[in-house]
Amino acid sequence: MAPQINPSILSADFARLSDEAKAVAGADWLHVDIMDNHFVPNLTLGVPVVESLARATDTPLDCHLMIEAPDRWAPQYVEAGAGSVTFHVEAAAAPVRLAREIRAKGARASMALRPATPIEPYEDLLPELDMLLIMTVEPGFGGQAFLDIMLPKIRRTRELISKHGLELWLQVDGGVSESTIERCADAGADVFVAGSAVYGADDPAEAVRALRDQAAAATGKASWACGH
Repeated sequence: MAPQINPSILSADFARLSDEAKAVAGADWLHVDIMDNHFVPNLTLGVPVVESLARATDTPLDCHLMIEAPDRWAPQYVEAGAGSVTFHVEAAAAPVRLAREIRAKGARASMALRPATPIEPYEDLLPELDMLLIMTVEPGFGGQAFLDIMLPKIRRTRELISKHGLELWLQVDGGVSESTIERCADAGADVFVAGSAVYGADDPAEAVRALRDQAAAATGKASWACGH
């Protein structure tokens, strides 16, 4: 699969979300961070804003739920128009059941891991997912510095995906920029959430293209991608 770039509207101008979504029309997905001030110490957007965004852009919405009780709320984001919904395994009561419900409603099901959460205990869950998100910062705020200590975890996750022969996307979120995206791609990521690296650029659309080109070049040289 070609690398995908998902600009995060957490770094956009919230007063101009429709325009900001159009500014990255060439992106693969638009990443929408949902925070409830409980699971993480920040409060952002909810179902009504996702509904409005879905009407305002043709770019599919990738909703990342950093919230408590995702088992209750995640299906509502599918109904609001999200094409992919990510829940945190640390907050989910029944992750397999939730992933199946998200899929049954017509969206891609994704599971996220905080930096301190290991991937190994969840190996058997991977076939139930369409994407796995490795957080490369602590969730809750944009603009944080990339945690290099997450690179081995990305590699281990890619090895598990290959071991089981899964068509599972591997997403990274946090501190992704022109200076870090190649390391993430080399480690095994193929979906990249970029906030300030896109919306802090003079030309967000060009920033998306440049990041995708960087990721593609690194993937082409990566050992994990040989034969893919």
